[in-house]
Amino acid sequence: MARLVSAEETKEDAFESSIRPDTIDEYIGQAELKENLNIFMKAAKIRGEALDHVLLYGPPGLGKTTMAYIIANEMGSNIKTTSGPAIEKSGDLAAVLSTLEPGDVLFIDEIHRIPRFIEEILYSAMEDFKLDIIVGTDASSRNITIDLPPFTLVGATTRAGDLTGPLRDRFGIVSKLNFYTEEELKQIVLRTSRVLKSPITEEAAIELAKRSRGTPRVANRLFKRVRDFALVMGDGNIDLDITKLALDKLKVDAFGLDATDYNLLNSIIEKFNGGPVGIDALASSIGEEASTIEDVYEPYLLQNGFLKRTSRGRMVTEKAYSYLKKGKQDALF
Repeated sequence: MARLVSAEETKEDAFESSIRPDTIDEYIGQAELKENLNIFMKAAKIRGEALDHVLLYGPPGLGKTTMAYIIANEMGSNIKTTSGPAIEKSGDLAAVLSTLEPGDVLFIDEIHRIPRFIEEILYSAMEDFKLDIIVGTDASSRNITIDLPPFTLVGATTRAGDLTGPLRDRFGIVSKLNFYTEEELKQIVLRTSRVLKSPITEEAAIELAKRSRGTPRVANRLFKRVRDFALVMGDGNIDLDITKLALDKLKVDAFGLDATDYNLLNSIIEKFNGGPVGIDALASSIGEEASTIEDVYEPYLLQNGFLKRTSRGRMVTEKAYSYLKKGKQDALF
């Protein structure tokens, strides 16, 4: 079963498109990013130009895709979407770029996973709005150049460090999305409640916000599950009691930690004496990919002081020992 508090997108999250805000004013949180983007977009429209290319990075579930759609909407243009893993050869990139109209937005999710040779073709497309590709093979091969209309590339990544310098330098606007505050998440939950016509009390919205790991996608996913409990076990109205009951049943604790977080922290304590432990050894001990731990599990645990990275590996903190009610002696025996 998919992890409920994972910020990674799943098929079940398709409903997000129905609750996605359309304008930058409706977008809750990321105040600094919104303010700057608003100025850049207005300036581009005054000049009658396409917006500079935009790179959005940060942990999954914070609204990078939503912001790409808002940029397209605010600029009055269409959006074409793809992802890094979907672009395997130059023809895939050419097929996407050749359909763009002037001012269109091209959104590439997981842009850090674009193959290096594709990335090099993308340079001229971003910089000169030209597509240089080689067609044919061996002696019959030839280079052709296709003129492209001015467009805006919006790239999203959870691993900005994996981007090459030349690609990163071609983005005129580079912004990091941060975890949301409880107040911002409360406002998101209340907005989702209005859009889905599922009443929720402010106290219940606050409780959901506290357990949402600073991530809107998690907040909306938990809201859907709590709504189910309210419908079956109550009158459909979401109050604090039904919210606590539902989240306890779903094993999401008051800090937003779930069984996977407990497994990771306990593994470091019990199997590696609290650390330090290398990421590959830790991944093997809990049966997960190292990249999944780095991208999905760690950011929230690091942000909230349960885990720390050192030059020798991962270590749990005093806060983790206290929260899990474990003493350091427990780790040794």
